[in-house]
Amino acid sequence: MINIKPAEARATAPGTASSASIVSFISKGLREMRTSADADFELLRNRANSIFKLADQGVEHFINSASFTVPTVTASAVSTPAEIEFVKKLRPKISEFRRAYSSPDFKWGTKGKLRIDLSAFRNAIAPDVEEDSESERWRTWRRLRFTEGGGKEEGHSGESSWEPIKAFQTRCKEIEAELKTTSSSPAEILEGIKNSEFVEKVKSSLKSICKEPEETKEVPPLDVPELLAYLVRQSSPFLDQLGIRREISDKIVENLVSKRKNQMLQSLPEGESLIVASDSISDELDLRIATVLQSTGHSYEGGFWTDSTKKNHSDGKRHVSIITTASLPWMTGTAVNPLFRAAYLANTAKQNVTLLVPWLCKSDQELVYPNNLTFSSAEEQENYMRNWLEERIGFKTNFKISFYPAKFSKSRRSIIPAGDTTQFIPSKDADIAILEEPEHLNWYHHGKRWTDKFNHVVGIVHTNYLEYIKREKNGALQAFFVKHINNWVTRVYCHKVLRLSAATQDLPKSTICNVHGVNPKFLKIGDKIAADRERGEQVFSKGAYFLGKMVWAKGYRELIDLLSKQKKDLDGFNLDAFGNGEDAHEVQNAAKRLNLNVNFMKGRDHADDSLHGYKVFINPSVSDVLCTATAEALAMGKFVVCADHPSNEFFRAFPNCLTYKSPEEFVAKIKEAMSSEPQPLTPEQRYKLSWEAATQRFLEFSDLDKILNNETLLDRRNQKGIVKSTSMPNLGEMVDGSLAFAHYCLTGNEFLRLCTGAIPGTRDYSKEHSNDLHLLPPEVENPVYTW
Repeated sequence: MINIKPAEARATAPGTASSASIVSFISKGLREMRTSADADFELLRNRANSIFKLADQGVEHFINSASFTVPTVTASAVSTPAEIEFVKKLRPKISEFRRAYSSPDFKWGTKGKLRIDLSAFRNAIAPDVEEDSESERWRTWRRLRFTEGGGKEEGHSGESSWEPIKAFQTRCKEIEAELKTTSSSPAEILEGIKNSEFVEKVKSSLKSICKEPEETKEVPPLDVPELLAYLVRQSSPFLDQLGIRREISDKIVENLVSKRKNQMLQSLPEGESLIVASDSISDELDLRIATVLQSTGHSYEGGFWTDSTKKNHSDGKRHVSIITTASLPWMTGTAVNPLFRAAYLANTAKQNVTLLVPWLCKSDQELVYPNNLTFSSAEEQENYMRNWLEERIGFKTNFKISFYPAKFSKSRRSIIPAGDTTQFIPSKDADIAILEEPEHLNWYHHGKRWTDKFNHVVGIVHTNYLEYIKREKNGALQAFFVKHINNWVTRVYCHKVLRLSAATQDLPKSTICNVHGVNPKFLKIGDKIAADRERGEQVFSKGAYFLGKMVWAKGYRELIDLLSKQKKDLDGFNLDAFGNGEDAHEVQNAAKRLNLNVNFMKGRDHADDSLHGYKVFINPSVSDVLCTATAEALAMGKFVVCADHPSNEFFRAFPNCLTYKSPEEFVAKIKEAMSSEPQPLTPEQRYKLSWEAATQRFLEFSDLDKILNNETLLDRRNQKGIVKSTSMPNLGEMVDGSLAFAHYCLTGNEFLRLCTGAIPGTRDYSKEHSNDLHLLPPEVENPVYTW
């Protein structure tokens, strides 16, 4: 009879047998592992016992040998050696450790922690240490050493814990051998033991452990005068907006800090002196604030207005973006000079350079560009600019030219950006920004803050706007508001501001330095004229001339006044004036009405061949910041007669520059120039006028030479270990951030923009701009949400 099992039983039977065999195999393996582990632990325990047994024998032998060798030494002659005493005290500790190690209950932890009480060593070697406080310090050191460090240094095996015992055993053998072989007296031997190198090392180690930590001098808290001084100094940008000059704020800070210093000098004990670690009141205050905050452990990582998203370009090539307010073919300083700056910065091949210039629509181009010259695309205008530049500098340019949308203001005769200019520099290239005319670029700027997007922002002030505005209707009132607005925008949007001369408005964070050079073409003309003069040729066949845009503010007002007042003294003097402009008709009528000997001609390039024969260039303008035409005339080897004005400070070092302070001096300088020959330029003077020298001055005064070379800008405080930027908040940065936010809110309101003279529709770019520059439509870029 066949016994057929159910299907379920047939299915489960093989699985049950397999499970049983697996459990049996695992149990057998665990038993073998436990047996092997027990054998290993027993072997370790036996080895440890043998080591301790040998140690006990060595110590016993050392004590017996010492007692046997020095039997005749009396207590009065020499005391019991301290080395033998601490060995006796150490024996119970070693025995105790051995018993604990040999105990059956001993278990290995996850981390081996060997804790040995070395108080016997300390008491034997350094008995002069105070007993009451040293025990607490010793326990504290042991707790920190063995709990935080895990009982051993990283990278060392557990065997390193036995090194002191091995060294001690070796030294004991050496002492035993020395006692047996030496012929010295017992007192000398014991003295040698005390002064041995090993004992000295142990003493110094234990004394350094038991040594009381140095008590740090408490830094006194800030008092009221110091807090007030810091508050006034950091609030200087806000006070400047209220009309309180920076000099007054600095004087208040100086008085408060000096008062605090005098109090500290009076409180010092007699014979002590106060060491001042800085050379200025500002540095003293910074050092004091940073020291107090550092003593509290405070670390300032940034505030509400701080943008921490800036990238670090230290591993790659730096990128410089030059943003200007004009472009060729408009022959103005902010169109020509930034173009040369971009070419010479890029020519060093140390950094990538992008020049960002305004793009005008066809209707605005017809109003601005001369000779009815217009461009249908940005590429066409870029080719025109590169060709013009390369003809003059003599090398191929390798920088990028980009465009941002802008509109022309007829009333202000200047170009105003439309939309957020910062968005036309990609974030990957947002490293260093050079703002040509920073106040002009940011009057109506409604977009991202330059100092938030870029790591370093340098502003270059080209124009004396206050001088131009004062000549208009209600000019004094307008100049008052423009002055404070310029302070506002340059303060919050620039890290550093360079003023071409002292003729410009005194702005926050500003330094005076001429960072413009002369078109190399003019230097070549000057070289040619100098060579012709050496050959005995007559190079100057004409008299005096004036060249500039024919508007009253460009010096025509001063020129006509001087010529009319000194008409008798200048009898027979003729002047040729070259220029085009909006005020040409009025200027010519005024000269004709006064019957002045002035011949008006159309404007032309200063390097035109027809101008080479003139010997004297006259520039009476006091509205210029740094007249480019004056520098060009000097480069060509001509005389220059100009006003004694801050705008001409850079040119006074040249012998061919003749300055005057009064109408009488004006006449005298003209007669001197007309009756003598100009001196040829020396190589140093020629280099000083070049763009190579101007680029070097720019890199130096803007701190870009250090930034581009990836050097850290350190001051005296940082060299002393106190990092101001990470140890205390900067109230000035907080004020700048709040001012930037307020400016953003105000420029976002179309009504307020129109009230302050903005061109309608310039908060965002227009549809025509988007078509010309291939941008997103305005309604997509800046959508309007309605509910």
